[in-house]
Amino acid sequence: MPVIPLDDQHWALTTPGSTYVIGVVIDPETGEAAPRQTYWGPRLGPEAARQVTDLPRRHVSSFSTPSEIEELLPVDGGKRWGAPSLQVAFGHVRSLELRFVRSEVRDEGDGAERLDLVLADAHHPFEVVLSVRVRADTDVIERWTTVRTGTDAAVTRLDSGNWFVPDADAYRYSGVFGAWAEESQLQRGPLPVGELVFTSRQGITSHIANPWIMIDAGETTEEHGEVWGLALAWSGSWRLTTTHRPEGGVSVSGGFGHDGVRWTLAPGEELVTPPVLGLYTDGGFGAASRAWHEYARRHVLPTPAEERPVLYNSWEATTFAVTEAHQLALAKTAASIGVELFVMDDGWFGRRDDDTTSLGDWFPHRERFPEGLRSMFDGIRDLGMSTGLWVEPEGLSKESELYRAHPDWALHLEHRRRDEKRQQLVLNFAREDVREWAVGWLDGLVTELDLDYLKWDMNRPFTQAGWPEKEQSQDRIWIEHTRGVYEVMARLRERHPGLRIESCSGGGGRVDLGILRYTDEVWPSDNTDARDRQHIQHGFSQLYPAGAMSAWVTDTPNPTTRRTMPLRYRFHVAMAGVLGIGGNLAEWTSGELEAAAELIAQYKHVRATVQHGRQYRLAGTPGAERSAVQYVHGDQVAVLVYNPLGNAKRAPRLLRLTGLDPEARYELERDGSLWYGATLMAAGIRPAAWEPIGPDYRSELVVFRKV
Repeated sequence: MPVIPLDDQHWALTTPGSTYVIGVVIDPETGEAAPRQTYWGPRLGPEAARQVTDLPRRHVSSFSTPSEIEELLPVDGGKRWGAPSLQVAFGHVRSLELRFVRSEVRDEGDGAERLDLVLADAHHPFEVVLSVRVRADTDVIERWTTVRTGTDAAVTRLDSGNWFVPDADAYRYSGVFGAWAEESQLQRGPLPVGELVFTSRQGITSHIANPWIMIDAGETTEEHGEVWGLALAWSGSWRLTTTHRPEGGVSVSGGFGHDGVRWTLAPGEELVTPPVLGLYTDGGFGAASRAWHEYARRHVLPTPAEERPVLYNSWEATTFAVTEAHQLALAKTAASIGVELFVMDDGWFGRRDDDTTSLGDWFPHRERFPEGLRSMFDGIRDLGMSTGLWVEPEGLSKESELYRAHPDWALHLEHRRRDEKRQQLVLNFAREDVREWAVGWLDGLVTELDLDYLKWDMNRPFTQAGWPEKEQSQDRIWIEHTRGVYEVMARLRERHPGLRIESCSGGGGRVDLGILRYTDEVWPSDNTDARDRQHIQHGFSQLYPAGAMSAWVTDTPNPTTRRTMPLRYRFHVAMAGVLGIGGNLAEWTSGELEAAAELIAQYKHVRATVQHGRQYRLAGTPGAERSAVQYVHGDQVAVLVYNPLGNAKRAPRLLRLTGLDPEARYELERDGSLWYGATLMAAGIRPAAWEPIGPDYRSELVVFRKV
């Protein structure tokens, strides 16, 4: 049983490799209840788990209550001075005093069990439910919080949960930072004493940070050592607050929202948070990543078993100047090199001749496509490819028929400017009429054009995010807009089970485990420079699987960085995820097209292994040193090897693989030679791309088959 009652007020929640022990501590003087974590680490049996419930609590002084960081949801109230996970005001009183009401254990089927701890305020009719779900097939633990009120209440902070990381001599954090065109930059460093906050206040996940963090004791490596990881499954504004107590101990509280918003609840209303997910492993950062990847495939992604097709996107070839003849010419070339899905990007709708107009007018451009788009997409299908289209449903141009008809549909505040960003505003998806409008035209578009794929973009962070008609409750827009996007995607997929959706937000501005529940892949960055992409893909892979990562081969010099790089290197970097082509094929030489066809065929040979296999990050820093990424799936082992440096004589010279069966033999496909798994892992191979002298940007694909 995943949930094991240890006594009336303690429970051990077990996963295949870990145990999470929680209990409700009741103050004997005040009766106040404080659910807290007593253990999270390697798996324990029931009797051992029972013993950790009696471990001594932290020393409490007149000036601090350090044990509050062990609480599952420290509230604003009582003898607490730390950052609260829950902050509620009843009129002029901003404080909670909770009493324990009951616990409930539910069997949810498929090896999943859920524990609910129900608490209530001592005076006001306000209920808090802490939920924990564990599954038999993953070490990821899911937590969320529900609040219900029988009176007027104003919530200023409602996190999904607070997690305690056990005592250690030192703490190190891992996370990613970035900006547009340089998302997912991995950073690791000592966790300072005090509070460290990672956040987005933009209404989207953001390019600046991503809602996850990993904590270790400073000695963990890629394949060895303990890691505690937290991730928030949410696509709007978010916040992770890490507290490192002066006397030791670390907690991480994660949830939606940001400082300054207030969510008013009327009697009878409830508010449910998105899940915050926790994972413990003793197998290093690599094992942590593989566990997150497998969790995403089993419990998040809607179509994880499918192989994502090789796509072509026409944006860089045409920008806004799309025509049927040009698109069909590109499609013919794309089909000839093995592309399976053709996606037409921006410029096809309204009067969209540039980015100043027409967002919201989702009908074919009357001058460019006077007869509509059907004949063009039929022509693409005749070439043997599936069809896709770029849309930006949340975007709104002031210069549009929609804005003239419904200016109130834009996010805006009363008596305040409507500032444009990228010469556009944001539609309010918290509104039911906006959601119905969006479902209507999206459903019509997919039906009329028989589309297989949508690239859903969102290029505009929130500003002046208001809904004047809702008055005091308009801050709920920060939550309900994101949930409205989820709803529209879910309804669209329900009507079109074969439709696949890619999440894009000016590149990697909406990459998270929330949006991946409704989309099949994400676009990690607008920067397609292969060297920069290695850094981006390295950070992406810490949490998200390769089968959800869209990666393109584009032209050289690169449109963003102007860096020149060989076609082969560009392909090998893009082959580490879901391969796509984004260059102007009309200008590729016959030799480049021939090489592209061969590389696409090689990718299809290892596609299932890359997209569904166990991923291992090998050797040095990607994009800066010799590096490699390895995938293992069934009997196939695929290794993508990179060397950006021409004159690199220093080690490593041999590439040691990992994750193999040491007693088994593996056939190297290119020459038929046989190698023991033990040899490949202990000694390694010498890739041609790692020869000490040669041109910059050498790469290769090495494939083994277990025999």
